[in-house]
Formats: sequence, structure tokens, C-alpha cells
Amino acid sequence: MPQLTALDAQFLHFETATNPANIAGLAILDRDVNRADLQALLQQRLPHVPAMRRKLAPVPLGLDHPYWTQEDDLDLDYHVREIGLPPPGDERQLADQVSRLHARRLDRGRPLWEIYLIHGLSGGRMGLYTKIHHAAVDGVGGADVLAALLDLTPEPAPPPEAAPEHDPAPPGPAGMLARGLARLAGNPAHAVRFAARAIPHLDEIPVVSWLPGAGTVSSLARRLAGSGRVPELPPLPAPRTPFSGPLSAHRRFAFVSLPLEEIKRVRKAFQSPAEGKAGVTVNDVVMAVCAGGLRRWLAAHGGVPAQPLVAGVPFSLRAAGDEGPGNQVAIMTAPLAVHVADPVERLRHVRHAMHRIKDRFSLSPARWLREFSESMPAALMGLAARSAFDLVGQAAPPINLMVSNVPGPQFPLYVCGARLLSHYPVSVITDVSGGVNITAFSYDGSLDIGVVTDREMVPDAWELAGNLREALDELLDVDVVPPR
Repeated sequence: MPQLTALDAQFLHFETATNPANIAGLAILDRDVNRADLQALLQQRLPHVPAMRRKLAPVPLGLDHPYWTQEDDLDLDYHVREIGLPPPGDERQLADQVSRLHARRLDRGRPLWEIYLIHGLSGGRMGLYTKIHHAAVDGVGGADVLAALLDLTPEPAPPPEAAPEHDPAPPGPAGMLARGLARLAGNPAHAVRFAARAIPHLDEIPVVSWLPGAGTVSSLARRLAGSGRVPELPPLPAPRTPFSGPLSAHRRFAFVSLPLEEIKRVRKAFQSPAEGKAGVTVNDVVMAVCAGGLRRWLAAHGGVPAQPLVAGVPFSLRAAGDEGPGNQVAIMTAPLAVHVADPVERLRHVRHAMHRIKDRFSLSPARWLREFSESMPAALMGLAARSAFDLVGQAAPPINLMVSNVPGPQFPLYVCGARLLSHYPVSVITDVSGGVNITAFSYDGSLDIGVVTDREMVPDAWELAGNLREALDELLDVDVVPPR
């Protein structure tokens, strides 16, 4: 009886015309793929990808979170579409097309995904844009959806022999209402338990952590609970930037690929043997590149703030091998040292902050977002989520942007015989998270970075993407880094 969790439902509730909750990826293939061939591949593999066979079944009167129901007669002509780019078919034209597609909300009366074959890309290449609603999958689940189309060789692999299990049917309207009323009756107890569990973690919760005494109260609560000392988190009031505040309905998308070998060269140059695993990591270098790129952009558009930006950094809560449905993520906030002019000092600042956060997260996973969502009555969650988004987005956004780095396979993959050259994430921006999202995906020796911005706040996302390349060059030019 698959039902959306409270956190999954939040991604439905906060979605508006200006805050679409689509997560997506843009794959660049070395040649055109036929739509009929892709549909045939999907027909073969969709039975093994539950997230692509489910659609929403709302609860009467909105008393509880919706259920998933299986769509047995999937209309692939609707879900798989194709469009063409006019000559010359360059990367900017491709990104403009993806910008328009990404801003469109998905039809909630159907399974929440679409795939676009984008023909006409220069050099005989093709774009494959795949989007799915965030209520259906998190970043890890989205990668699993893409993996359903991919093969290790140009020859597609045969489907698994084991017949997939069908999702059990949701209860009827009366059963949904009964369960919804039972959950409603239990919500006060859930809220009390959340409040008790949240006190030791007040310094992790955006906005709440800024209140006077929040850090002292949470530290005292941890000591009383016998949790021992955990690393203190840096104070993070988010400065105002040109990309803070309510978003428009329009997006900009750009992408850039950085050689993974260059990222690793910087890491090795600043890796102290005495520090071991506590030294600079690939992720630290990626975060420092983002900080450097943002510093360059801010310097050209209104000035660099005198304090770090605050980045929301998603962490997966999935255990190894867990392929369960829905969202299993937490958000940690991290300072991005855009205020530091020297690239080496900027990297050290980022490295120190990220290691403190990782140490804290390993001892005390940030589950407050899920637990808070579960403590809210489902019947009120939609109104509360939208009202909170409006209030926080306009008054005190807790973060400036989202930054994520997802490790991927370091070997070539194929779709219907075409080689996957690059894969750029296309993620979510909201009124609360700010008008910029930078997500990196490492694949086959490259760090493929997708930059999503609000068109009114950051009209030229390509400028920011280019700044990331310049920020890496700045680190590579430091004397201690071996020459290219």
C-alpha cells in the first residue's frame, strides 16, 4: 500500500507556478536515438522501475497524504517526446530549450515523468532530457531511473528474468478517510515527540538556529541526554544577494564539464600525509570551485558580501543498498567562503567548514526535516507549507543557494547503442533555497556541472558556469599544484 511520506508530500505542497519541483538530467549522446527504439527499451524495462509506473491517488478532502497507484496502461507516446533544434544546434540553444522544459509543471493526473529527445545538436549529437517530480524520487532515486535506460555496452542488455512485483492497490475512498482520521488523531503525539527530539538539534535547523540561545539550549540538551560532545556548527545567517527572495516562473540553465583529473590534482597538492582522510577531499575542491565562481559573479553583479554565503547541501539518509521509494534526504547548511579573496585560503576555509559539518552529521544525522514533516497534520500541511514558503522566502531566506556533488560511474555508458558523452544535472530552485542551484555529477573522467538559475535574478547562467572554470584555473595556477 504505497503512500507518500510526509516529506514526499511536502514537494507536492510547496510547488507553485514559480516553484516547480522537477529534478532532471540532460544527457548528451554521441548520435541520434530513434524515438521508437527508446520507447521499446522503456517498454521492456519500465516494469522494473516502480517510480515510473506510479501516479497519484489523492485522499478525499485532503485528510491524509496521497497514495501511489500503479498505471498499468502507460502512454509512452505522451511521456516520450521529441523536438528539434534549429541550426546551428549549439549548446546555448540546447540549454535554452531545457530551461523552458524545466520550468513546466508535470501533469499530476499521470505518472510524474517525461523524456525529451532533442535532435539537431551540432556534431551529430543528441540531447536526452529526463525529468521526474521530486515527490517521486530523491537524487539517488532519480539516478536509478536514469540507470534503467543505460547499458554497459552498445548492445542493450536483456531484461531481468524475475517478474517484478506489482504494487498493492491503495485502499478505497472510505479506507483512505479512515486512515486519514486515525493519523489526524495521532498528530498531537507526533508533534510532542518531534519537539522533544528537536531540542538537541536546534542549532541545525535553519532560521531557528539564529534565535538567541538556540545553540546553548541544544548543547545543554545533548549533554543531559548523554550524547557527548559533537562538533559545533558555524553560525550561518545568510547574507542578502541578487539571487535571494521570491522567484519568477522562468529558468535559465547552463552547463560546464571540468576534467576530474584536474580536481584531483588540486586535492593531492593540498593533501597533507599527516591528515589522512581528514585532509582535503574532492568534494572540498568542488565546493571551493563553487565559492570561487560565485565570488567572481558577485563581484560583477552588486558586490561580494563581507561574510560567507550559506549553501544548502543535500545528504542521503539511505543505507547502503537501500533502493526504497520516495525521498530519504537531509539538508545540511555549509558556509561558502566567497568573502575570502585568496584561492588557497578559500579552499582551507571550505575544507575546515565541511569537515566540521561531516563530523557532526556522522554523529547526529540531520533528520529534523523528515520528522518535522511527519509531525504536521496532513490536512493542514499544504496551506502551512505554502504559507511558510511565502513568509520565509520574502522575509528571511535561510540559505542562498543549493550545491550538490554526486559521484557517478567512471566508465562509459550507452543508451540504445549511443554512447553517453556527458550527463548534466538539472535541479530545483525555490523561494526558500535561493535563485541558484549548482549540481555536479562525476562521469567517465569528467565533472559535469549543471547550473540552474532564476531568469530575473541571474539572466546569464552561462556566465556563472564559466566562472566555475575560471575558479578551478585559479587553483591550478597556485605554485604548489603540479603543472598541467
